[in-house]
Amino acid sequence: MQACRLYILGASGSGTTTLGRAIADAWSVPHADSDDYFWMPTNPPYTQQRPAARRVELMLEIFAKRPAWVLSGGINGWGERILQRCDAVVFLSLDAPQRLQRIKRREAVRRVGEEVDTEAFGEFLAWASHYDDPDFQGRSRVRHDAWLNTLELPVLRLDSSRSVQELRDAVLSWEPDSQRGE
Repeated sequence: MQACRLYILGASGSGTTTLGRAIADAWSVPHADSDDYFWMPTNPPYTQQRPAARRVELMLEIFAKRPAWVLSGGINGWGERILQRCDAVVFLSLDAPQRLQRIKRREAVRRVGEEVDTEAFGEFLAWASHYDDPDFQGRSRVRHDAWLNTLELPVLRLDSSRSVQELRDAVLSWEPDSQRGE
């Protein structure tokens, strides 16, 4: 796969940001994570949402007008104008126990030396643990699968229990035109 406008999504903890950075580095293009646009910069972080229209404006100003980039994270329900600029989509899946372990490790690294709001983190873990529940009304596998099936873009589905290098290589060797919608 040549450098393009690539969108990577999956459940929290599935490795979308890590893979996004790896692909962007391989292509020497910008990488953006939707959380950087979704959330206002606050201390503690992730407590105040940015208005949806402003998220999209910022994305258009900063990277989305470029000919190639990698975007990771969730934009469902607010980022349609960004999705219209995408050339291909990668969907990462991973079983819940592995995802939750990754989230715990990620937060431990992010918050070294900081006081952690254990109640807020517990709520986040509970939310993330419901991703595979078909009745969950938040971001879920069922919703992602249904949404992916509506796209007219090529979709590559990967099990993110593989190493970052293996996942990166799978994307870099992908020929999207031959796998539209798969």
